Amino acid sequence: MAMELFAQHGYKGTSVAQIERGAGLTPGAGGIYHHFRSKEAILSAGIERHLGRLAALRDIRHVFAGVGDLRTQLTLTARYVLTELDNEAELLRIVVSEARARPDLVEDAVQQIISATYGGFAGWLRDNAGVPPEKADAVAAVGLGGLVSARLLRVLLGTDPVGIDDEALIATWVDMILSHLSP
Repeated sequence: MAMELFAQHGYKGTSVAQIERGAGLTPGAGGIYHHFRSKEAILSAGIERHLGRLAALRDIRHVFAGVGDLRTQLTLTARYVLTELDNEAELLRIVVSEARARPDLVEDAVQQIISATYGGFAGWLRDNAGVPPEKADAVAAVGLGGLVSARLLRVLLGTDPVGIDDEALIATWVDMILSHLSP
């Protein structure tokens, strides 16, 4: 509940009393302090919970390996990325809104969400799709950047200004990535 409040109102806009009310505690009575030393500790624990979930789910990409067909693997990867971005909308809103005010708190989240995902995809491109190492990072950045930006616009703005259907986006994305995999 606290993460929902932080995502809706921002860290500054969320009071401890609101968090207590959302947790079923008496607002303003300080019951939350039996579990957390501060409001920032609540935010930190919430981010860690989300990151732990993401780390566990990131291993799902190993399920895609061995499918044998690059088009199918890329399609599954694109669907997976878009689904995870949708599932982590709260975390994304918090990371974006708190990046300037609490860079130390969100730096690890950004590192795990962005860098690990891009690095993992670049590694997959090298290992499974035969993309040369000097090209894999760039293909990963452009490829995942397209998926991330399409979804972030929707998550952060609350509307889809581009209006591209997910199936059309995925099909085009797969075709573009495949065009960079051929020698």
